[in-house]
Amino acid sequence: MSLYRETGVVLRTMRLGEADRIVTFLTSGRGKVRAVAKGVRKTKSRFGGRLEPLNHVSLLLYEGRELDVVTQAESIEQFRAVREDLDRLAKAQSLLEAADQVAQERHAAGRLYTMLLGALRALAAADSPLLVPAFFLKVLALEGFQPMLDGCAGCGSEAELVAFDVGEGGALCRTCAGRLSALALSADGLALVRRVLGGDLASCLREPPSRATAEVDRLATRTLEHHLERRLRSVNALDRA
Repeated sequence: MSLYRETGVVLRTMRLGEADRIVTFLTSGRGKVRAVAKGVRKTKSRFGGRLEPLNHVSLLLYEGRELDVVTQAESIEQFRAVREDLDRLAKAQSLLEAADQVAQERHAAGRLYTMLLGALRALAAADSPLLVPAFFLKVLALEGFQPMLDGCAGCGSEAELVAFDVGEGGALCRTCAGRLSALALSADGLALVRRVLGGDLASCLREPPSRATAEVDRLATRTLEHHLERRLRSVNALDRA
């Protein structure tokens, strides 16, 4: 086995045996990595609380055949402002779950890692209604699923766009919206999606809650779930709260 260093964000953990855990990280250089943290559930564990979901950590690991082994973990950021606010913590769980589902094990995902870290830092600084949906839209674009927003995804028309269909992958004109199962999308909502994907993210995150932000939230979640072919448990738990 070879020894290597990495930095990563803890995405999730799972119990293993009586004292160990399997920890899933999104790392800067190796994408998603699953590793065993031995003895981490013991009171006197040398890892302390550093290997909990959401933590940004510096790691020393042994590379294993299936699972790596954590030998050292030092905290870089703990995002206390997020942990101490239940609403922000729920949003952070949505970010972590989305990153976990998109990332592939041992495949470099430097851009996704940077995006996740940036989103967590933004969430710690301010609780924006658009932060999670903007992250989802950016992840979809990163995966090559940029929605069609400049014309109707159903017929190609440049008529007024009034809805969005996840199956068609874009906005719809009034005629196509009437024959497809589409999400309502106002002009303000469409403008917000364009701004998020067009490089105006910082100002979008300052938008107050509104009908448009709610539309973008629903659109981004449904589109990502369609791409992943599964429901996001953290998002649905937040909706039920």
